[in-house]
Amino acid sequence: MPAIYIDADACPVKEETYRVAKRYAMKVIVVANATLWIPDDPLVELVVRTGFGAADDWIAEQCQANDIVITADIPLAARVLARNARALSMKGNILTDNDIGAALGMRDLMEHLRQSGETTRGPSAMTKPDRSRFLAKLDELVNAVLRASA
Repeated sequence: MPAIYIDADACPVKEETYRVAKRYAMKVIVVANATLWIPDDPLVELVVRTGFGAADDWIAEQCQANDIVITADIPLAARVLARNARALSMKGNILTDNDIGAALGMRDLMEHLRQSGETTRGPSAMTKPDRSRFLAKLDELVNAVLRASA
């Protein structure tokens, strides 16, 4: 059975993820750099990995084909796609093999601009439409992975 991994540090859609996963009886692995609250549910597990990049490395090593990884980290998304897992941003954007290259390129460009002293904006605030899109896309991905795993 596929699982859902949450790159949990600063993830604003954990509660939404728990609700969707519960509806489908899917396991959720919450991966963070420090201990945080998770629901008292046998299908929800907390994994703590300290150190720079340790949580991302753990997710990339553990995820399997058809698992879903929720992350805002584009390099992590590329790593999970390489393992045939699915990547979903916290704002409901499904990342695929077809668009991950462009997303990595944009990330690298923005990093270069920041290092050059340019002032760049961070991500926009989470809105109700973002949460709604996230819920719809997570439900879509869950159904897709369950069909693929059947």
